[in-house]
Amino acid sequence: MIKHPAVIALVTAALLTVGCSSNDDKLAQSSEQVTYNLAQKYLRSSNWSAAIEALEVMEENFPFGSYAEQAQLELIYAYFRGNEYDAAIASADRFVRLHPQHRNVDYAFYMRGIAAFHNDTAFYSMLPTDITQRDAGTAKDSFDYFSQLIDRYPDSPYALDAQKRMIYLRNMLARYEIHVANYYFKRSAYLAAANRGRYVVENFEGTPAVPDGLAVMAQAYQMLGMDDYSKSAEKVLVKNFPNHPALKDGKFDYRFDRDDNRTWVDYVTLGLFKRRPTINFDTREIYNPFYNEDLDPQPPG
Repeated sequence: MIKHPAVIALVTAALLTVGCSSNDDKLAQSSEQVTYNLAQKYLRSSNWSAAIEALEVMEENFPFGSYAEQAQLELIYAYFRGNEYDAAIASADRFVRLHPQHRNVDYAFYMRGIAAFHNDTAFYSMLPTDITQRDAGTAKDSFDYFSQLIDRYPDSPYALDAQKRMIYLRNMLARYEIHVANYYFKRSAYLAAANRGRYVVENFEGTPAVPDGLAVMAQAYQMLGMDDYSKSAEKVLVKNFPNHPALKDGKFDYRFDRDDNRTWVDYVTLGLFKRRPTINFDTREIYNPFYNEDLDPQPPG
C-alpha cells in the first residue's frame, strides 16, 4: 500500500505517462528521473518504506528505463534495510536471473548472502538470544551464497567483505555444534556430545570452537568410560590450548563448571530432586576475535 503523498503523486504521473503514445517519450523520461531522484532522497534519509515504494513504482512502470537496473539493485538494499529479508532475497534472485552479465550482478550475490543470514533474526534481535543456539539453516544458506560470489567473482569489491562474513559464519556453525553438545550433556547423551565435539575438530579446523570441541571430547569420553579417547583429546587440548579454562595445572578438570554443593533438601530426599550437574563449554570471549562484532552491509555501488 502506498502511504507517502509524494509517492502517490508519482504513481499517478507514471501511470498517465505509460498510457500515453510514443510522442510523450520525453515526458516518460522526465517522470522516471523524478521518481528515481525521489527514491534517492528517501534512501539518503534512511526512509526505507518510502524508498521501497518509489523503487517499486520504477520497477513496475519503467522496467526498461534508463535507471531500471540500478533501481532494482537499490531495491534489494532498501528491502534489506527495511527488514524485508524474504523480499530482498527474492529481488536478488530475480536480478541474477534477468541480468546474469550485468556489471554489478556480484552485488546481488552479496546482498542475497546478507539477507539470508538475517532472514530469521528480526524477531530474535529484540531478545537476549544467542544466535548460535538457533537452527543453523539460514547460516548455511548465507555461507553458500557468499561462496558462490567468491567463486564466480573473486575480484569483486564485495569479495573481501564476503570472506570476512564466511569466517564469521563458519565460526557460528562450529559454535552451534558446541551448543548442541552442551545440550546433550544435560540429557546425559554423552556419546552424542562426543560426536558433536569430534565433528567440530574434524570439520571446522581453525575455528575458535575447536578448543571447546576437544574439551567436549575429553569430558564426554571420560563419562563414557572411554579413558584412552578422553586422554587423547586432553593431550591435544593441553598442547594447543594450554590456557583453556577447563585445564588446571596442565590437567583436564573433569569437574569443570559443575556445582557439587549439596543442600539439605538433597540429603532429605536422598538426591532424588537434585539438579543434574551443568556442563557448559563456551570460550568464545577467549578464542574468537569476531565475538560480538557487528557486520554492516555495504550499499550498492
